Amino acid sequence: MKNTILSAKGLSKSFAHNGVQSHILSGLDIDIYEGDFTVIMGASGSGKSTLLYALSGMDRATGGKVIYNGEDIVKMSENELAKLRHGDFGFIFQQMHLVSNLSLFENVAVPGYLNKSKSPDEVNRLADELLAKMGIDGIKTQLPSQCSGGEQQRCAIARAVINQPKLIFADEPTGALNRRNTTEVLDLLTDLNKNGQSILMVTHDSRAALRATRLIYIADGSVIGDIELAPYTEETEKSREAQINAWLASMEW
Repeated sequence: MKNTILSAKGLSKSFAHNGVQSHILSGLDIDIYEGDFTVIMGASGSGKSTLLYALSGMDRATGGKVIYNGEDIVKMSENELAKLRHGDFGFIFQQMHLVSNLSLFENVAVPGYLNKSKSPDEVNRLADELLAKMGIDGIKTQLPSQCSGGEQQRCAIARAVINQPKLIFADEPTGALNRRNTTEVLDLLTDLNKNGQSILMVTHDSRAALRATRLIYIADGSVIGDIELAPYTEETEKSREAQINAWLASMEW
């Protein structure tokens, strides 16, 4: 029996534009399980990124509940949400949002300093370890502008895990990368998941979906499909690809 790490009940999100109300999420129910690599897919405009941001507290839902650790994050204050994002939640985006005038090392370490759960020396040591794990310790003094997109995204992954979050939210983390860098980033995320890290990722890329242990499909702001998969291995990639493509076709992908 899997443990639920995050749960949404009756989740809704709507926007008003020129006097017209647009409903992006419509009373959606979803449970995210501890230890899963959960991937959310759907056509453009289906609400998948809106769902990710509502679940993470980056954007407030207009209705329903998002329960984490027994609390409804929809009702949290901005300070409470900030504390949650600095500690229990980690974030990876398509655009890396690295601080341009900080080195790669500093981009990773600063969130650790702000969290204040570790001493500066402990944060420095952990930052060095993470940069080495990501294969970019040799360029840690460089600025983001001096690095490739793949190097920047690996730095962003290190930054996301510096505070040892319970759950990582990833919004199209490979969307701006070439094929080789995409594979490298997905390998890193897969390794993190195999070591127990819970991941919730939105993607439009079926290659990224191959890494899921659970795949959710949404349309018109509602979940219409949900399958569980065995952990990814290179040996089963071809059969896995066929299984996922067939399932996506059944979702009218």
